[in-house]
Amino acid sequence: MGHLDDMLNEGNDLENSVVLKTDDGEELRLYVLEQTQINGESYLLAADSKDEDGECYLLRDTSGPEDPEASYEFVDEDGELEYMSRIFEELMGDLGVAIEK
Repeated sequence: MGHLDDMLNEGNDLENSVVLKTDDGEELRLYVLEQTQINGESYLLAADSKDEDGECYLLRDTSGPEDPEASYEFVDEDGELEYMSRIFEELMGDLGVAIEK
């Protein structure tokens, strides 16, 4: 999981964020709220706003250990999305954060 740690520590402005490229080439900055690993796969809970309520997204790390940078895709399969939502809801609930579906 070193790729994520390196990316999150690149600088104060980028701290705890990832930048994804959309299908039309635009950059989308998401702020990482929590990360976890389930069955050998890494997942992120990220939001589009750093300081206020925003949209949350679940991301799966699709990069291999030999890849120099992490690569993420949105979790969109209903069963996986529901399962990971419950996991992150439990993790964030310990911090007093509520996740609305």
